[in-house]
Formats: sequence, structure tokens, C-alpha cells
Amino acid sequence: MSIAGTAWLHDPDVQEQAPHRATPQVNSRLDHSKGKKPIRQRTDDSRASKASSRNIGLSASRDLASNTMARNRHPGSSIEASPRPYAELRTQDLLHYIQNRPHTIFATKVKFFLLSIALCHTCIPETNDAGDVSFQSSSPDEQALVRAAQELGYVVVDRQALTITIKSFPSGSGGEPYSEIYQIMDIVEFSSTRKRMSIVVRFPDNRICIFCKGADSMIIQKLRLQTLALEQAMKVEQRVSKRKSLEAQEAIRRHSEQRTRKDSMTRSSFSLQRHSLGGIPRPSMAAQRLQPIRDELEDWLRDRETDVDQVPRDYVSELYSPRPSTTLASRHLPLSPAERPSFQSAGEQPEDLVDESLVVDDSAVFERCFQHINDFASEGLRTLLYGHRFLGEEEYISWRKIFLDASTSLVDRQELVEKAGDLIEQDLELTGATAIEDKLQKGVPEAIEKLRRANIKLWMLTGDKRETAINIGHSCRLIKDYSAITILDHEAGDVNQRMASAILDISRGEVAHSVIVIDGHTLGLLEADAAARRLFVDLVILVDSVICCRASPSQKAWLVRAIRKKVKNAVTLAIGDGANDIAMIQEAHVGIGITGKEGLQAARTSDYSIAQFRFLLRLLLVHGRWNYIRTCKYVLSTFWKEMLFYLTQALFQRYAGYTGTSLYESWSLSMFNTLFTSLPVIFMGIFEKDLAPSTLLAIPELYTLGHRNGGFNISIYAGWVFMASSEAMLVYFLMLGLYGQAIFTNGSDLFSMGDLTFTACIIVIASKIQFIEVHNKSITCAIAMFLSIGGWFLWNIILSALYSNNVIYDVKDGLLGRFGRNALWWLTLLVIVFSVWAFEIAVRCLKRLWVESDVEVFQELEKDPVIRQRLQEAADGEGRSSPGHLSRRPSEWVEETRAGMRDVPRTAEDQKMREGEVEELLNRPRVMFAERSAHVSDGVRRRQQSESEDKDEKVVDAQMRSRDTEDERDKGHAVSPRERRSFDVHEMLKRGFGTVRRSLDVG
Repeated sequence: MSIAGTAWLHDPDVQEQAPHRATPQVNSRLDHSKGKKPIRQRTDDSRASKASSRNIGLSASRDLASNTMARNRHPGSSIEASPRPYAELRTQDLLHYIQNRPHTIFATKVKFFLLSIALCHTCIPETNDAGDVSFQSSSPDEQALVRAAQELGYVVVDRQALTITIKSFPSGSGGEPYSEIYQIMDIVEFSSTRKRMSIVVRFPDNRICIFCKGADSMIIQKLRLQTLALEQAMKVEQRVSKRKSLEAQEAIRRHSEQRTRKDSMTRSSFSLQRHSLGGIPRPSMAAQRLQPIRDELEDWLRDRETDVDQVPRDYVSELYSPRPSTTLASRHLPLSPAERPSFQSAGEQPEDLVDESLVVDDSAVFERCFQHINDFASEGLRTLLYGHRFLGEEEYISWRKIFLDASTSLVDRQELVEKAGDLIEQDLELTGATAIEDKLQKGVPEAIEKLRRANIKLWMLTGDKRETAINIGHSCRLIKDYSAITILDHEAGDVNQRMASAILDISRGEVAHSVIVIDGHTLGLLEADAAARRLFVDLVILVDSVICCRASPSQKAWLVRAIRKKVKNAVTLAIGDGANDIAMIQEAHVGIGITGKEGLQAARTSDYSIAQFRFLLRLLLVHGRWNYIRTCKYVLSTFWKEMLFYLTQALFQRYAGYTGTSLYESWSLSMFNTLFTSLPVIFMGIFEKDLAPSTLLAIPELYTLGHRNGGFNISIYAGWVFMASSEAMLVYFLMLGLYGQAIFTNGSDLFSMGDLTFTACIIVIASKIQFIEVHNKSITCAIAMFLSIGGWFLWNIILSALYSNNVIYDVKDGLLGRFGRNALWWLTLLVIVFSVWAFEIAVRCLKRLWVESDVEVFQELEKDPVIRQRLQEAADGEGRSSPGHLSRRPSEWVEETRAGMRDVPRTAEDQKMREGEVEELLNRPRVMFAERSAHVSDGVRRRQQSESEDKDEKVVDAQMRSRDTEDERDKGHAVSPRERRSFDVHEMLKRGFGTVRRSLDVG
């Protein structure tokens, strides 16, 4: 909410839920990483875009740095925090301020604004047996606003036909309540034409006041200082337009750079350190050798995690209005809720939290309020502007007669009521502004952004009205701040001309991010016109996103079908949660249903069912890509092993006079695919994981491998054919030269030669597929190897013992009696196998040296623990929180990890003991901080080490401490154990936990 030029965030529901969500996240992280990762509080969002529980507020100051952007992200909010720094002022601070300074001008305006929220609505309060007040309303937005007023101390306890009873708490929530009855004089209802509503009330002191709330475009025209307001609004729009133009130019520049690179991920960005990649697996390599790669990967990740809605520093003052209030507050209020100052608990307030001189400056208030509204709208929040005016008794009586005549008119009643409302809604004073967030499911904006990075175009087909659909598009980042939005509306006319103009602009590369918004009625008209339909399909293929509002189920299915027919190689995916999405889900190539409040109809008719939208990321980027890789490798390895095996048979025909004599015994030949080589390819097709899930989630660009047919194409197939042919010749000619044509052995008959070739092929096939091609080695590789090779030798033993038809091939006692006792046979087998392995490794080394792929680069990067940690954080959505991760020393990572582990209470008793120690520390008289913190930290550290650290951890801690001490001494600094312990306690107190943290939040 924006009050007197200062913006405040109200999200008590999220703050209450955040501590409860922290514990499961800690446990899951510990289980996943065996307790070796720092604990971070994860953000969480409530489910359902149509939920009535919503957040109010958020002043999005737009400037710079990915670390500030992540720290400003509100816990539990689905809104992507603005990348520009601002002091996050919350309504808890607002209440503290007005309670300590109740007679200032700002406090008076805040109280009147909260009163206007509590009065200007149509909600009906209901009180249960416990005394709790709930609200019933046809509009969830009104319900959210009235609930916000209730949480800020203005509770609507009763509403009758002509009265509203408000209970307030002038002395705070713990003070004595004060009830007032306001008389409802008249209500001018909201309509889509007016885009506002008004209520006329009589105060307990008999003053009459009109409160009006509505769209900013409407309320600005009704203000007393209309000319000044329009002038300031125009200034804000000009700055915003120029800023968006710069952002669009930056986005176009980025896109052009990525298109000009042959490979935008690795081949150009990591080429400088190409020779260093081979050194990553070596444990003796110094960390400094890896640091350039880490820095470059950090820059690459940050460049893609950070949107382009950042302007150069030189343009900040010009393109964004300064805010004295938030600028002053930024010196006192940290950006992280966990780092709040002590005045919240001690009752102290900084003198300049709010600039009181700004309150009486109408020009500055207008400018900042309109800037706040623009920021709110850019983040997808639904904004309302509030105005008020006190009326004279005579003025009200004369207007009431006109309003009653209009309300009772039998002809054009609605039009007359609107005209009567316009008469009284004049010369308003600006009260404030609110913004309401539709709570999306957790991780929806992040999921959409990563899917876009994976070169997947996203459309939103919904039944909501246009304004709601656009707001949701902003909230989920489907529409960016610099997007060019083209609205196709048949009522505005020139639909074909607008489509043609949009196609030309996109084709010329003048649009950074284009979005088409169309309603169901206009879409129906385009379906009936063949020329317009073709033009529309051509347009929607070019744009980045499409939002279709008020669409029927049949229209949703028609859009999916049109894309399938027009773009032949496209794969369409439809995801929905309701029965009206079934037709769309069934029409797409892949249908996904979300189980939720809309029922299970969509989930039952879909190919896959998920619980939340964000799970689509793992389904596509991880499991989808793994499935593609497994299928490609399964097909290629199947072709390869068949060619390797049967080419040896073909080569033998030259020495058999092309008589068709088989080199292999018939029973063994028939079991080649069934018993001896099926498991290696099947296991690879089931268990292969070329990259870790964290890497695939952190680098969505790797998903484009399937788009480019990078896993299976004619060149890759030709390479496997070449390897099969070469290795078949190696196997056959080595067998023939070393064993078949040897003059100093007597056991080289047809069966022994064939059995030697067969054995070599089995070993080569199993070893290459399971140990060379498979990236993630596991016990399944050993199982497949053992069953394939061991099964073949067991088969030979059985044949040697039980074979009866010994006419064509001398099988009886072959392995057990004749060539099995021949050392040359076994030596030739070893030479063949090692030769094929050497050839494979040589070819792979040459390929990686000259034609290294993205997958191979990231496979090497995953071997570095620091890079692996950074990728894990990027996959978890935490990568923006610490942009300098890869620049730190490994010792800093270990120390941070251990510090995070020490902050985690092991048991409830341990947690209670720690809280008691901290509360006792807080209650002590103020003495020298260093001595006190050193004394307490000694006890805390001894207890933590005795209860939670095992012997290995102590050794690592000592090593890390000694290494850091040596580093400090090298720099000329002395390290004091007391200073280090004092810092630990200071960090613990600053973060807070348990009842201490709750007291800080409440205080």
C-alpha cells in the first residue's frame, strides 16, 4: 500500500507460515545432502491463483544487482521481487511508528487511510462463538482489503443496513479497544463502466464524508488537484516508457548475441579455460586453477538468472523518481527480515523512518504514489486508488435528491445513477493506494522463466476476463515489464491491420518480447474468416507468448490443433486443472493434469498427473531429457552391437568362400540378443542419467538438445556405424591373425575361433555400454556386466558338458577340455578386448579435444564441489541470493557449511536450551559486548561441539580454522579466538530463532 508517498508491505499470513515451513525444508535438505549444506529458509507460496487469501502492497523500486533482488523477494510471495534496491518497509514498522508518534501529520493520514479501507466496501462481517470475525463478500479483493484493515487495527465488527461499527486499537493490539458507529448514507455501486465505487458515511461527530476507490485512471480525473496529478502521472509514464525502451534494447542486444554464437552456453563462454577442464577430476589440482572457470560460470548463470529489466546506473536518477522516505529508511532498515534492527523489540524508532516534510508536498506525494502504482501494476498486482472529500450538509441534501430520483427511475436507471455519482465524486483528496496480489502456486514465475530459457513457448488460455488475465500474466512473468502487448479486440476494430503490423515489427527484430492478448469473441470471429485465421496463426507462431481470455473449451482445443497442423515439427503440451481443460489436454501431443481444487477430471484424462505447476520443470527438464537421452542411446547402442557382431560374420565369409557357413554355433547365435546382450542396453535405457538433476534444472538451455535432434541424427548414427565397423575389423582380424592362423597351436578349429570372437564381442559390448557410455556408474552396471559376461561363460560350460550333436561344430569339451586350456586363446581374447578399449578411448579423447559438446563440459564441471553446490542452489531457486558464490575459497564454503549445521537444533530439548540461553543473555544488563559475547560463545560452542560434532568434523574444523588463521596472518592481521567466538554469537543473535524470532516480529 502507498500512503503519503511511502510504500508498505502487508503480509502477516506469509510471516506466520514461514517459520513452520522452515523445519521441513531443513530436514529434507539434510536428508538429501547428509548434513553438509548450509541451511537456508526457502520461500513458499500458497496454492491457487483464485484464493481469497492475498497479500497487500509492495513498493518495487527498480535498480540493480542480483543479490539485492533475491534478498528483496518477499518470503512466501509469488511475485518476483524487483531487481532494484529498496528498503522493505512492512506494516509492522508502520504500526510502531504511528503508535509512538500518533499526532504527526503522517500518522493522521495513515489512520484515515486505514479507516477508508474499513468503510469503503460491501463486505458483511460474521462473528463466531469464539469471537473471531470473518467476512463474506462477492469480491475476494474487497475481502482481502477489509482483512488487512482488521490486521492493522481497524476491525469491522458489525454491519447493518444503515450503520457500520468499527473497533480500533489506538494504543496497539494489547490496548483497550475503541468502538465507533458510522452511519451509511448512500452507496454508489461499482460498475465496469465507472470502474470505481463510492460510499457516503456520517462520522460520529456528524461530519459527512465520501470515500471513493477505483482504477487510478478514473480517480486521478476526480482529484481536487487534477492538473498537478495528471502532470506528475505523465512524468512517471515518460520515465517508465524510456526505461522500458532501454530494457527492450538490452533484451534485443542479448538475443542477438545469443543468436550469433554457435553455442551460447559453453563453446564460447568456456573456451578460454578449455585446457583446464581436464584437470578438474585430479585431486592434486589447486583451487586457483579452477577459479577462472568458476568465475566465468558464475557470470554466465547470473546473466541468465537476471532479467534485462535493469538500466545503467547513469540513468537511474533520470528514469526513476527518488524516494526520500525509502532512501532515508534504507540506512536503518536492512533488506532481510532476519536482519531487522533492535528497535522493533526495544520500542525504539529511527527518527527519519518517514520524512514528514514529504507528507505536505502534494507534488512529491503524487509523483511517488503514481510511481508506486506503476511498480505494483508491473509486478501483476491489482491496484486501487483511494480518494475522499468532506461534504457540507446542504451539498449532500441537494445531491441526495438527485441520486434518489436516479435510483427510482424506470428509464435509463443505470445511466442516471452513474451521472449522479459523477456529480458527487469531484474535488477528491488523495488518500492512498493499494495493490493486491493473486497468490500463485509456489515457484510458478520461476518455472515459467526456466521453461522460456529452455526454448519453450508458453501460452495461457483462460476463461478469466482480460484485465485479470493480464494481471496474472504479469504475476507469473509471462508478461515482462518491457513486453510489447498487442491486444486484439473486435470492438476496437482493425484487427487484421494490427496483426499485420505486429508481424512486420517482429520480423524486423524491433520487439524484444511480444505478447498477444485476444478474447474468446474475437477469436471466434477469426475462426470464421479464413484469411484472418491464417494471419492469426502466422502471428501467434512468431510471438513469445499468447494470452487468450474468455476462451471456451472448444476454442482452447482449436488453438492447440491449429499449431499442430501449422508447425509440423512442433510438439505441443497442454496443462490444466479443470474439466474445461479436458478438450485442450486431449488435443495436445502431451497432456498434463493438475490435481487440486478444480477436481480430478483433468488429471484422469491426461497422460501425466502432477500436484503443482512447478513440478512441470522436473518432469520436462529432468525426466523428459533423461528419457530422450535413454531412448537415443538405446537405439544407437542396439544398432552398434548388431553391426559389431554380425560384421565379424560377414568378414568371415570371405575366408569361407561365401558359402554361408556360420562362424558361430547355431544355439549360441540364437541366444545372442536374448540372453547375452539384452541387459546392457536395457539397463542403460532405464538408468542412464547423463547429467545431475540440479544441473539440468539450473541450466534449462540443456533441454534444447532434443529440439536440435542433438541426441540422434544422421551424423551421430554415422559415427556409431564407423565405430562398429572399425571395432568389428579389430576383433575379427586380431582373432584371425593371433589365433586362427597361428602355426604353433593345434586347437584353432572353427568352433574355437567362433567362440573366441563371440566372447570378445560379448565383453566389448557389455563393457562399452555399461562403463564407457553410461555416465552415472552404479551397482546396476556391475549387475548387467556380471549377468551378460558370466551368463555367456556359464552357457559355454553347459554346452561343453551337455552338447550332443557334435557334427558341424566340435562343441563337446571345448571350453573345459580343448581351447579352454590353451593359453593362446585367452591371451588373444585379452589382446582383442584391450585393443578395442584403447581404440574407443583414443577416439573419445580426440572427439572431446576437437568437438566438445555441452554435455561433456557440464559433466566435467559437476566434478568440482564448489560448482556443483552453485548449480544446486540455482536449481533450488537460491542462486540469486549470493551472486559471489563461485568466487569464494573452498575453505569459506566448508566454514559456511559447518556454521549452517551448527545453527540447526538437533532436538526440541536442545532448541529450548538454546532459546533459554539467548533470552538470559538478552535480559542481562548492558556491559562490554566483546567480553559478554566471548563468555557466552565459549559455553555455546563447547556445548555444540560436545553434542553435535563427531571426531571427523573436529578435525576438519581445526584444519579450516588453522588455514583461515594462516591466511589472515599472511595479510598482516592477528586472529583472536575471542573475536571469532564473539562474531558467532553476534550472528546467532542477529538471526534469531524460536520464541526470540517471534518476539522480534511481534515487537
